[in-house]
Amino acid sequence: MKMTKKSGSSWTGYAGLCLGIILITYLFSQLDLEGAIGRILKIGFSSLLILVPYLALHLLETFTWIKLFPRSTVPIPFFKLLNIQIISETVSMTLPAGVAVGEPLRPFLCHRFLKIPLPAGVASVAVRKLLLGAAQGIYTLIGAIAGFSLLQMASLKMLGFEGLGYIMMVTGTVVFLFFILLLTLLLNGKAAHNLHGLLMRIPFKKIKLWLIAKESGFLDTDEELKSYRGSFVGSLLLIMFYYILAWFTLAIESYIILTLLGVQISFFHVLAIDTAITILRALFFFIPSGLGVQDLGYLAFFQALGMHDYLAYGGAFVLLRRFKEVLWYAVGYGVMFFSGVHLRDAEGVTNGES
Repeated sequence: MKMTKKSGSSWTGYAGLCLGIILITYLFSQLDLEGAIGRILKIGFSSLLILVPYLALHLLETFTWIKLFPRSTVPIPFFKLLNIQIISETVSMTLPAGVAVGEPLRPFLCHRFLKIPLPAGVASVAVRKLLLGAAQGIYTLIGAIAGFSLLQMASLKMLGFEGLGYIMMVTGTVVFLFFILLLTLLLNGKAAHNLHGLLMRIPFKKIKLWLIAKESGFLDTDEELKSYRGSFVGSLLLIMFYYILAWFTLAIESYIILTLLGVQISFFHVLAIDTAITILRALFFFIPSGLGVQDLGYLAFFQALGMHDYLAYGGAFVLLRRFKEVLWYAVGYGVMFFSGVHLRDAEGVTNGES
């Protein structure tokens, strides 16, 4: 059965894309592009190192995701799940409102390629998302503590007061507690059932008919979620540790780029900046890949820290990060094409087609 009514999230996504284009256009009008390109050319083949952290991120996320499937699930081939990870992440990061498409795509592709029942796939994706959120809270807290003095100094120049260090510490704590609360509610045994009841209140006949047809799937998802309680709680703590390591690959990538460009900066300072930018990017989740937002954020930090010739070095940093993303997203769409997955498959998932 099909639900033909589309979500308003697509409009939000396209608005976000337009805003991102405006911001990135403004950014490039400010950068010293000639100086940035000159600094990039000096790196040479060492620039290939910039691709490594993102590969490590995918490998680590895939390794961890395998551990999140219910115990009833058959053994999962690592490289097949890696393909699904790359495809879903590429869709999430490149399409307007991509997260709303990429996350539902995960259980769909797990069912299609690995024959994993949809309830088990949905359960693994839901728990994965909440653990990633909780891990981001801890990552943010670590970054705020590690670079507290730098955040306070940058805060005075960017915001006019010394408070960013405290803001980041509070934000990390709140994010962690929020996602842990959601995880606790999810594992109470009735989360999917309660969600189904809430969605049934939506006053659209086609949505209600679809929900009625899928009610057993919601109940099956609750059954799968029950397997995460009890002895599995200890495993969840280890899994969260792996996800914290995954978040650290972002700061490692930034540190590698800045080191290759010849910028003298400590890893702890890069970590602090990166955690702040990650939170900023999360606030503007409706902009694909944080287009323009994270780039201007990095540039503001570089200026506040008094980086010499920051419009050239900052421009080189932004260009290298974005070029890395273009390469990896091209790989993602290549994997998508050769796997026989099409964008209409992703759109069909979010529109409730089955």
